[in-house]
Amino acid sequence: MEIDFVITWLDGNDPAWKTEKDRFRPRDTYGDLPERYRDWKLLRYWFRGVERYAPWVRKIHLVTWGHVPDWLVQEHKKLSVVRHDKIMPAEILPVFNSALIELYLHRIPQLAEQFVFFNDDMFLLRPVQPTRFFKKGLPCDMAAFGPIVANPNNPLMSHIFLNNMLVLAKYFDKRECVRRHPGQYFHLGYPPLYFFYNLQELMIQKFTGMYTMHGPSPLCKRTFAEVWDREEAYLRSLSGNRFRCDTDVNQYLFREWQKLSGRFYPTNVQKGFRYFEITDDNRKLLHTIASGACSMVCINDTGRMTDADREMQKLIEAFERRLPDKCSYEKARRV
Repeated sequence: MEIDFVITWLDGNDPAWKTEKDRFRPRDTYGDLPERYRDWKLLRYWFRGVERYAPWVRKIHLVTWGHVPDWLVQEHKKLSVVRHDKIMPAEILPVFNSALIELYLHRIPQLAEQFVFFNDDMFLLRPVQPTRFFKKGLPCDMAAFGPIVANPNNPLMSHIFLNNMLVLAKYFDKRECVRRHPGQYFHLGYPPLYFFYNLQELMIQKFTGMYTMHGPSPLCKRTFAEVWDREEAYLRSLSGNRFRCDTDVNQYLFREWQKLSGRFYPTNVQKGFRYFEITDDNRKLLHTIASGACSMVCINDTGRMTDADREMQKLIEAFERRLPDKCSYEKARRV
């Protein structure tokens, strides 16, 4: 079973990129917040974690606007640097919208059928096996219904989750999905809370939403092909959304499609995973990183800190404690 890793990354300090972004900057700047593009200088620790804790990965695909870190060994036999123009139509570039970029991941050259998609804020802190992401050729995931939350602090994501569900509801019937695959919705290994969520949700005929862990996503290329085959006109209609927009859909459309199709292996994907939002008090997060208290962690930048540079330095120090050794993806340091 060959599994690739895909990670999207951006250097928000690149002057050339900033100049291009400013040319297309929208009037509504909510989709252009600083936290959308902030580089926390942690990418090298992502590569160190992958090499140390997931050496079995077949290939890593780094999806980027065009820039790469100066320390990265681009000729590494396991690395493919993928510019946006390699996977997206030329007429819709440049794109500064991660949700739109995610719709084209399946077009990465030589991408394995089975791959795990990482945002650049998701890291490995302990060994993980291929079976953490795929079993019997199926993505490991958890089918859990949950209402879409109207979040005034992040309204765009509320819209995106609803847009995803509106597409899914065209092709799937909620109660019929449960009837066909009851063991995937009431799996004994799931957290008890979500077992009861699913039971309660059956009282409501229509979809209210799906719960998806904000962590690495196991995906299959054939899922992208299937969705694109049915919704190509709609997906192409989103190509004008250079910045995040309330009409977007994102990669969770494909992840939920896999679940509702019954093409996944039921697993408690919360096990060994922790999610944090960066604030002015990150003691639990820093301890989790330095001690390797879990296998995977997501460190989400929501713009809720007063001094990003100070917190960035603390995070770097914590990762240095956990992953101090340079990996083969890093160039030798000059003396």
